[in-house]
Amino acid sequence: MSSRTYQDAVTSLNSLQSNSATLDAVRASGGRLSQFAIPEMVEYLERIGYKTEDLNALNVIHITGTKGKGSTSAFTDSILRHTKPEWKIGKKPARIGLYTSPHLVAVRERIRINGRPLSETEFTKFFFEVWDRLQQSSVCVFETTPFMPGYFRFVTLMAFHTFLELGVDATILEVGVGGTYDSTNIVPKPIVTGITALGIDHVGVLGKTLKEIAWQKGGIYKEGVPALSVEQPEEGMQVLIERAKELKASDFTVTSNLPEIGSIKLGLAGSHQVGNAVLAVHLARSFLRQSDPQYQNIKTLPPSFVDGLQNTKWPGRCQTVIDPAHPKLTWYLDGAHTVESLDCCIQWFVHPGVGLPSDSATRSFKRILIFNTGGGRAGPSFLDAVSKQITTQLDRNQSSEDLVSFFDQVIFCTNVTYADGGFKGDLTAVSLPPDDLAQLKTQHQLADAWSALIPSFSKEGIHVLPSIEHAIRMVQNSAEEASAVKVLVAGSLHLVGGVIEVTNLADVAL
Repeated sequence: MSSRTYQDAVTSLNSLQSNSATLDAVRASGGRLSQFAIPEMVEYLERIGYKTEDLNALNVIHITGTKGKGSTSAFTDSILRHTKPEWKIGKKPARIGLYTSPHLVAVRERIRINGRPLSETEFTKFFFEVWDRLQQSSVCVFETTPFMPGYFRFVTLMAFHTFLELGVDATILEVGVGGTYDSTNIVPKPIVTGITALGIDHVGVLGKTLKEIAWQKGGIYKEGVPALSVEQPEEGMQVLIERAKELKASDFTVTSNLPEIGSIKLGLAGSHQVGNAVLAVHLARSFLRQSDPQYQNIKTLPPSFVDGLQNTKWPGRCQTVIDPAHPKLTWYLDGAHTVESLDCCIQWFVHPGVGLPSDSATRSFKRILIFNTGGGRAGPSFLDAVSKQITTQLDRNQSSEDLVSFFDQVIFCTNVTYADGGFKGDLTAVSLPPDDLAQLKTQHQLADAWSALIPSFSKEGIHVLPSIEHAIRMVQNSAEEASAVKVLVAGSLHLVGGVIEVTNLADVAL
């Protein structure tokens, strides 16, 4: 064990990634392969020595949704951690586990204890404990089950193992994709479940309707467990209500607005975060009411809740970072990768004091967009949403600027980390089609889409580049010729993570 390193763990984990051909097969099946996900995940869990009932000891708060599930998880985690000093389990201070995906810079960010990612040593230890148990257990119940789980399944198994080994008192568990067939959905009896805003997300590429998406998300509801949701479009809400009844949830609650939150400066920027914060408060309340009598009749926000909301941190989501090494550069990082989340991103960025001047003064800084998306086919629709929202926000803020001149440059680059074509180990992605990557097909499609949407935009201002490092070099060169540069990075969390890595922003951004 002592001879195996963190990099050995990352290399082994990367060997479990699905390649582009496998992902294409899943898409071609119309998602039908997902129906095997739960029995296969249960089999893997048993191979590492656990039964699904063991997971009930984790006291899970299970969260899904199209947008905001990561932010809601972060808010909930922060509230419980700030409540933790007064919330004891016997004589032992409470320990909070948080499982999220994807990561920005290091895979160990996905598994946190009391807000802190696992150290490299901890990650290596727990990783190889799970890896070795799977390697040493060759008996498969289902003939179709692959010997080793895929990347996300493995990290989910590792999270369960880690939290059980460390004896966490609460677990905030974020769904990966969907809900019903998600690898996290094997906990028989969470403490409470919640669904953030619904919309057309990744599965929308497969032609799913909002009703079908609501059915998937509602699959996390469980018998005898409170089922929560934010306000949803009517067609989606009706499905959630039906799912809550079908799965025998103890009750179904649409989270009511909390006027007190309006006076709190939330730790996460953007007006859209209010709804996520409200859901987090309701989830934390439900959890605490079931574990501590003093919270039974709570009606106002306790100081610990306020502290938790104010001090929530969630890197790469509407985040502003001033570059310590390049004072002229300010990075605006948002891994928004759905139409809805990109709308929220632009609402945040095209605002006085952020991407617009604080007053009516003439703009004195350059604006640059760095953009990429993993869903190449969805790229043009994403840029269409971006352009429309820029126009809307300029009008709303009564700005004299226009869409054509809003960005001085737009850069479409791959998620490849370095200029030599290499990835940082934790950011390696084998799911990228080799031909697409070699010919920069997705990036050229994005550039063509931008030109079609804004025909008057300067062709010299549109750049297609093979790596994140290439994009950073271009931005830094631009900064030398300007008094200040504001750079919006959006479209992919992997892209945001790569920017943080290449610019050495980890110490100030994470």
